[in-house]
Amino acid sequence: MGKIKVASQWLEACAGCHMSFLDIDERIVELLQHVELTSTPITDLKHPPEDGVDVGILTGAIGNEDEVAEAKEMRERCKILIAMGDCAVFGGICTMRNFFSREEVLRRGYVETESTVEGDVPEHEDLAPLTSCVKGVGEVVPVDIYLPGCPPTADAIWYVLSELLEGRMPKVEGDALRYGLDGG
Repeated sequence: MGKIKVASQWLEACAGCHMSFLDIDERIVELLQHVELTSTPITDLKHPPEDGVDVGILTGAIGNEDEVAEAKEMRERCKILIAMGDCAVFGGICTMRNFFSREEVLRRGYVETESTVEGDVPEHEDLAPLTSCVKGVGEVVPVDIYLPGCPPTADAIWYVLSELLEGRMPKVEGDALRYGLDGG
């Protein structure tokens, strides 16, 4: 049997989930004996292969039109989709934007910050328009496995991937639901 192909993408997030993935430490060597990482922020390849992957992992919320397209592309190109981390599962802290208008958010971010001098809200056709509100991945595309946590622990990530490698759908409950880096 060949290696299981895995792709991941980091949407509107802080990178904590991918850092937690790297925190599986020496187990990553064991994982790579069974898994081919086709495209991830770790490999710097941005899109899953057109011929698809077995497992797609999305971290981060969806807050702009490019992220909507990336989530749809990942869903189309993977057999099993994992929403990993609170931002992907619930929208997380990114949803704080939902309390303000797009104009207020952009003005605060580009003009009114304490470190900004003579700021302007950027406008260019290459900049992705913000969505009306920030959403979790499951509000945009169907998700097969939700792995919450901010970030999920390395052990929870290892559990989910190990179960998939064994041909089982993981049940994310109990210890897999612990939050934070210290597991508490």
